Amino acid sequence: MTLHEHDVQHEDLAKVNAQSLPYQTSRSPLALLANFIGKTFTIAEWEARKIRHDATDLVTRAIQPALWILVFGEVFTRIRAIPTGSKNVSYLEFMAPGILAQSVLFISIFAGIAIIWERDLGVIHKFLASPTPRGSLVLGKALSSGIRALPQAIVIYLLALILGVKMNFNPLALLGVLVFVVMGAGCFSTFSLIIACLLKTRDRVMGIGQVLTMPMFFASNAIYPIAIMPSWLQAIAHINPLTYVVDGLRSLMLANTAINMADVSKDFGILLIVTIVLVTIGAMLYPRIVQ
Repeated sequence: MTLHEHDVQHEDLAKVNAQSLPYQTSRSPLALLANFIGKTFTIAEWEARKIRHDATDLVTRAIQPALWILVFGEVFTRIRAIPTGSKNVSYLEFMAPGILAQSVLFISIFAGIAIIWERDLGVIHKFLASPTPRGSLVLGKALSSGIRALPQAIVIYLLALILGVKMNFNPLALLGVLVFVVMGAGCFSTFSLIIACLLKTRDRVMGIGQVLTMPMFFASNAIYPIAIMPSWLQAIAHINPLTYVVDGLRSLMLANTAINMADVSKDFGILLIVTIVLVTIGAMLYPRIVQ
């Protein structure tokens, strides 16, 4: 970590501590909520600011989804090996939202490693010594993972357009895609944070992340419909959060599919509940990272 990043960290820690004054002087529900939201966005902004100092990470992470959609998608579209469930949707169109969800998963599932780096640098100790709510620390990091995932959405949209996929550019649909990308990234990054708090070493977190990513990806509807899965795999797919990210993205991204608001609302609601539960667990386990 550079000296400049150390300065940024100290400035942001000071900002977080300064924002704790309203918490100390007023305990009305509205003041507490404003204090919580303010600190959450401070943490998210601090984390997102790191991207400016090393944008190469975003470029390298864009390579994998590009290869999936260019190679895998193009080949399976030609051989028509996997049904999409609709005559109006080609396999490439069916696959594009799944690849975006995959990139969101892959970019977020290793977020817990950064928590261990921050512990080793002493940053976590300073956060825990401040009156900042643990929920703000966890939720802020979840939002920053969502920001990191947004460039992946741009890459997938551009590649899909080049390959002839008809995308839905309705402003509300684009906003919905933004919400699902941020929530999906936040959900998986918080799950990674929980793993980091329990395992406490980079090697273990990296190993668990590698073990989980491919099963979660293939046990979802990212590259094939749930209907063609065996019954035992269908049961797993229905409890896999990635399935609901893919469902929401597929409903909103494609121009050839009608948007079913009931299904989109169900996907959003399930993903929101899972994220809230994970953030709550992460907030309770967060202090364990320094023990």
